[in-house]
Amino acid sequence: MKFNKSLLFIIAVLVIAYIGKMIYMQPKVVNGENAPTISGQLMNGEAFDLKDLKGKYVLVDFWGSWCGPCMVEMPGIKMLNEKYKAAQFKNAAGLTLLSVAIERDEARWKRAVDRIGMPWKHHIADLTTSFKFINSPIAAEFGVKQVPSKFLLDENGVIIGVNQSIEELDKFLTKRLK
Repeated sequence: MKFNKSLLFIIAVLVIAYIGKMIYMQPKVVNGENAPTISGQLMNGEAFDLKDLKGKYVLVDFWGSWCGPCMVEMPGIKMLNEKYKAAQFKNAAGLTLLSVAIERDEARWKRAVDRIGMPWKHHIADLTTSFKFINSPIAAEFGVKQVPSKFLLDENGVIIGVNQSIEELDKFLTKRLK
């Protein structure tokens, strides 16, 4: 009987720790909120401000060249870009991808974008000093604690999707085509 109580206690502690970690890892922004401000310099040197993309759906994709799950997800991100970049939606003029790379080294980020073949224009490096505890400024605004993390914004810059799968994003966007 003592063994069973100890085992149950250990299982309960593990379950609580797992649930606590899942809650902690959730981004701090939720559906219905205005997206935090994002501004900076694009990879090509142009100034960037998220407000300039109003009128379009925007998929903000936090990723890293060092992140295995990000690389696995990249073909799906590229498919969404290709399928919807020129699409006409009922309430938005296309989909724009904004890749926010959590990196320590800007040169590594640029090489990764070229190597992977990410043809969209909007790439920003969000430099961090720690991959374990992501402490970069843009990620902090969104409350991103792990990558990949994705946020779909509507035509007014309101968050309408947090960490949806590629399939969920595709289904959502398909339903809104003209």
